[in-house]
Amino acid sequence: MKRAVRETLILWAGLLLCGGLALLLLAAGPSRLWLEAQTGETDFLPQIKGLTDLAGGVLRPRPQLAPQEVTDHADVSPFGVNVFLEQEVEPAKRERAVKLAAEAGFRWLRQEFVWEDIEVHGKGDFEDRRHEPARSAWQKYDQIVALAEQHDLQLIVRISNPPAWSRAKGNEAGSYAPPDNYQDFADFAGAVAARYEGRIRYYQLWNEPNIFPEWGVDTIDPEAYVELLASGASAIRAVDPEAVIIAGALAATVDLDGTKVPERSFSDLLFLQRMYNAGASPYFDVMATQGYGLWSGPTDRRMHPRVMNFGRPQFIRDLMVVNGDGHKPIWISEMNWNAAPIDVEPRYGRVGLDEQSSNLPRAYERIREEWPWLGVANVWYLKRATDLWEQNRQPEAYFRLLAPDFTPQPVYDSVRAYISSVGGQE
Repeated sequence: MKRAVRETLILWAGLLLCGGLALLLLAAGPSRLWLEAQTGETDFLPQIKGLTDLAGGVLRPRPQLAPQEVTDHADVSPFGVNVFLEQEVEPAKRERAVKLAAEAGFRWLRQEFVWEDIEVHGKGDFEDRRHEPARSAWQKYDQIVALAEQHDLQLIVRISNPPAWSRAKGNEAGSYAPPDNYQDFADFAGAVAARYEGRIRYYQLWNEPNIFPEWGVDTIDPEAYVELLASGASAIRAVDPEAVIIAGALAATVDLDGTKVPERSFSDLLFLQRMYNAGASPYFDVMATQGYGLWSGPTDRRMHPRVMNFGRPQFIRDLMVVNGDGHKPIWISEMNWNAAPIDVEPRYGRVGLDEQSSNLPRAYERIREEWPWLGVANVWYLKRATDLWEQNRQPEAYFRLLAPDFTPQPVYDSVRAYISSVGGQE
C-alpha cells in the first residue's frame, strides 16, 4: 500500500512538474504571442483559461460556414462606419464629418433615417413644426444623401425609432417600441424609398430586435419582428425592385427569458431560428449582426454559444446555412472595442487606446482573410454631435473615432492607415 501511495505521489509530482514547465514555456514571448493569436487575450492567466476553452471546443461540432455558397452582396468593400449626421445642427458639421469618413477610407455610412424625426406630428405629415419657421422634415436627410453622393459613399439606411403617435401608449411602451399598426411602418419605409429611389439602395429594417429596450418594454417577439420586416421589405421593393433589404442587426446575448419576461433580452441564435421558422427568409437579402469584441481581441478563436466574442458571427452563419440561406452574406452593423477610462463602468469591456487602435485593423484583417461570407463591417462609431455621453460618464462614448469637436482619436489614425495599406476602396 505504501509503495502504491508513493508511486501515485511521484506520478502527480511528475505531472505537476511537467505542467509547470509547460506554463513556463507558454509564458515565454513567442508562446505568448501564439496564445494571444488563439484566444484574443493579452494577459497570461486569461490566455491559459482561453486555451482550456479551446481544448473543450474540440468536442463540439464546428459551425457550417459554406463559404462557396455566398453569391450576393459579399464581394464588396468591408469598410463602413456608423454616423449620427442627423444630430448635427449645422450643415457644415455634417459635411465635415462625411469628409473625414471618406478621408479615412470608409466606403459605407450606416445612418439612421429616424422615423420620429421625419414623420414627426402624425401620419403623412412630413413638416417639422418643432422649429420656427417650420421646415420640411426631409431637409437634413436630403443633405445627408447628397453628401454621400458627393464623396462617393454608399448609405446603409436604418429605418427605426417610431414616433409616439404610432402607439396608443405613446412612449410609455418604450421609445423604441414597434408601432401598433405595422402598415404605418411599411408606409414610412415606402415613403423613404420613393423619395430616394436610385440614390439609396440599402435599407436596414430595425436594430437589435432581440434585446431590451430595442423592442420596447414588452416581451421580445421574433414572430412579430418577422411580420414587421415583411411589411417594410414589401413596401420598399414595391417602390424600388433594386433595393437590398438588410435584417435588423441581432445583438449577442445568452438571455433566454426575453420572450416570456418583459424588459429582458433573448438569445440571438434562438431569435434567428424562430425568424426562419416564421418564414423570414424571403424578406431579407442580407443578415446582420453586431460584432463587438467585448472582453477579448479579434483573434479569439473560442467557439461556444455562451461565449461573447468577435467570432460569434460564425454561429449566425451556421444557422443561415442550415436554413438554406447560405447564398446570403452577413454584414456587421456595429464593431469596435471600448476604450473607457478607468473611472467609467466597463459595461462593454475595456481596452486602452493603443489596444483599440490595434484591434480594429486586425478585426478587418480577419474578416478579409477568413470570412468570405461576410461583407460590410461598420465601425461603431465616427462621432457624436455633443459630449453628453462623456459628461454623463457613459461607456458608449468611448467607441468613437472622433471626439465631438472632431479631434481624431488614435483608432481613427490606425484604421485610416490600415485601409490605405490594403488598397482603400477595394
